[in-house]
Amino acid sequence: MSKTAAKAKGKPEDAARPTASVAGLDREDLLDMYLRMMRIRYFDTRTPGLVKNMTIPGMCHECIGHEGVAIGVIQALNRDDYIGSTHRGHGHLIAKGGDLKRMMAELMAKKTGYCKGKGGSMHVADQSIGMLGADGIVGGGIPLIVGAGFSIKLRGTRQVAVSFHGDGAAAQGVWHESVNLAAVKRLPVIFVCENNLYALSTRWSESALISDVAARAQGYGIPGIVVDGQDAIAVYEVAKEAVGRARSGEGPTLIECKTYRFTGHWIGDPHTYRTKEEVEWWKENRDPVKILRARILDARMATDVELDDFAARAHEEVEEAVRYGIASPEPEPSALFEDVFAP
Repeated sequence: MSKTAAKAKGKPEDAARPTASVAGLDREDLLDMYLRMMRIRYFDTRTPGLVKNMTIPGMCHECIGHEGVAIGVIQALNRDDYIGSTHRGHGHLIAKGGDLKRMMAELMAKKTGYCKGKGGSMHVADQSIGMLGADGIVGGGIPLIVGAGFSIKLRGTRQVAVSFHGDGAAAQGVWHESVNLAAVKRLPVIFVCENNLYALSTRWSESALISDVAARAQGYGIPGIVVDGQDAIAVYEVAKEAVGRARSGEGPTLIECKTYRFTGHWIGDPHTYRTKEEVEWWKENRDPVKILRARILDARMATDVELDDFAARAHEEVEEAVRYGIASPEPEPSALFEDVFAP
């Protein structure tokens, strides 16, 4: 995030003549993006085992393969900007600067979690960093972000509100209503469609006659942009422009990020709707971690050793979060009656 990211320190040891910036991002920005991306990758690599041994009760939806979208968009935001997430939302919260310990504890239904163990994976929220919440209902969070856009406009602030959603949500009636309303009222809202090609098991090409969700923006009189969602820097460039439009009162933008989930729709998904060859091709050729790492190295902004150190740091932070969650207490039975009504 441009205003809140924890900056990496030090100088590249072997990076002779480093590029001054990449898409306006300096060394510290790029290293912070890489660190947050690795936190997402390790967090969601860790969750399946914890679900299978029932340390995490219920279900989780991993976002491995989607990291470039969350990192790229949120890099263009400020701490007080709003985001709304989905059932596949771990990466959005982590990218926005969320606390790994509180998040892991929430997944484990522990008292120390973000929602005191009552929300779980699909309903985690942190209003202190503008994360208004994940939503287990497909498309359910989209109108809430439009509401946040109304709030921004009424209060006269220069914030923006971002709705992350999938291609499946773009088939919901509420998506069309929300985009139209935001367009008509010129709200500072950015609709980010993470098109991973499958709405659960239904391929996008089997549910629509257009190749791009972004093409629908024309019907609402707003810009519709398609970007490679696996390239976090490319996503950042598009998001930065959309954020600038929103802050200046020019209204919403629809950004379609072409991405891919490397794992199933949920932990335990049998993958009968796609081939192993397809999944392996994406992992080998379009991994957002590999792509960001290559761009940093090509720009001579860091060395392999430095990036390995950042990856190791992220790994240990996730392991510490797991230990914290396991050691945290469960809610008391009386907690069932707390937080039912607003004060």
